[in-house]
Amino acid sequence: MSDRPLRLGIICHPSVGGSGILASELGEELAQRGHEIHFISHAAPFRMPRDHPRIRFHPVQVNDYDLFKYPDYTLPLSVKIAEVSRAHRLDVLHVHYAVPHATAAMLAMSMLPVFERPKVIVTLHGTDVMLLGCDAGYGPAIRHALDQADGVTTVSQFLQREIKAHLDFHGPVEVIPNFFAPQPPTRTRDAVRAELGLADGEAMVLHTSNLRPVKRTDLLLQTIAQIRPRESFKLVVLAGGKTAPFLAEAAQAGLGDRIVVRENVTAIEDYLHAADLALFTSEMESFCLSILEAMTFECPSVAFAVGGIPEVIEHDKHGLLAPFGDTTGLARHVESLLTAPARRAALGKAGRERAVAFFSADRIVSRYVDYYRQVGIRT
Repeated sequence: MSDRPLRLGIICHPSVGGSGILASELGEELAQRGHEIHFISHAAPFRMPRDHPRIRFHPVQVNDYDLFKYPDYTLPLSVKIAEVSRAHRLDVLHVHYAVPHATAAMLAMSMLPVFERPKVIVTLHGTDVMLLGCDAGYGPAIRHALDQADGVTTVSQFLQREIKAHLDFHGPVEVIPNFFAPQPPTRTRDAVRAELGLADGEAMVLHTSNLRPVKRTDLLLQTIAQIRPRESFKLVVLAGGKTAPFLAEAAQAGLGDRIVVRENVTAIEDYLHAADLALFTSEMESFCLSILEAMTFECPSVAFAVGGIPEVIEHDKHGLLAPFGDTTGLARHVESLLTAPARRAALGKAGRERAVAFFSADRIVSRYVDYYRQVGIRT
């Protein structure tokens, strides 16, 4: 098989979230390795580099016709996919999320002559499987798209098992974990803490998410309400979604003075560098990229042991885990790390070593390239 640089189309949701971040960083890393990358979406992905010579963005125009009650995205996306595939002779179309991206890709392939069709790789994320895959209105379309794809990947062994259970799809599913390629922080730890208004001796507990319901911010607030002493920390939330409902709940719980929120942060490394520990309360995670991001900066995480999280950190070795819903247990875990800097540092160091050994860009990106070539691109 030729080892020439590949021409890849990447389709993802552009908003803040693990799938969009993975797709953006994968595109950037592939471009740095000499491959040609074409992002296709209705908006530029959140972390997509704007000025890389081997990265192009192709916007999808969505029209809101009076004839339709709801604007349609799948059809214009499929037309754009076919257009870009033909114009740039794509080798591979890497689709993140089956709905609506994989179904649009399959429609696009039917618009192209066989000799112009790129291979289609579908990477399934949690919502595809745990939510939409169980919906009678979407499940059959997802299964059809997987049956037609040239390759299917997912990010954890947990989700691989759930694909078989929820989607009744029994074809091969390659597990390729998430990765994180950090940029150097642009500000010092002291500068970030000053910006956040943290007092001397006040710990920084970090939470990063899009604040969707699955992130269970209600349990996040319940957890921090139980942490003592109350003045020992502040919760810093890097939010990618609507923050007003969360801030209202925090104020109602009397926690407004304990929480600092920053929205749509791109220089996430500045905050990871300044954090003492990270806290996550999701009811389900296929992997939890945010935990990996924290590990990279020797920041140990406290989280519920759900979904693929135990594949990322081992309890009491790289972080601390509790059964889902045990907010008292999470609060005690946080307190134990706030009062034991040496233990916190040891967990953080072990976490970073694990991140480098198993989830680095060099390790994971090469697995994707090998997989692209395995599915049989044109030579």
